[in-house]
Amino acid sequence: MTSICSFEDFYMDWQGQSLAEKLMQIMLLGFAVIAFGTGYLTASFQTMILIYAVGVVLTTLVTVPNWPVFNRHPLKWLDPSEVEKHPKPQPSSNVNSKKKPIKK
Repeated sequence: MTSICSFEDFYMDWQGQSLAEKLMQIMLLGFAVIAFGTGYLTASFQTMILIYAVGVVLTTLVTVPNWPVFNRHPLKWLDPSEVEKHPKPQPSSNVNSKKKPIKK
């Protein structure tokens, strides 16, 4: 049985996630300022809510799908055979785990 879409179709790298979050925050703030200004100038709460709702929809369409711009830095995973060649680093024993006494 073949799947219609694979995991890679929905994968977004770390830098892409950061970019999408920053873009979302900037767009929502921008639409909020524009909506508030327009609503204040026209004295219409309905206009303000409508402009902000359009902004939320546009922001969702820009930031939620997995666009290629969000996949510029893909992660390179090790093969299972390579994992055995590169053991997991152990914590160093040089670190003092004792807390220093507080001087009074």
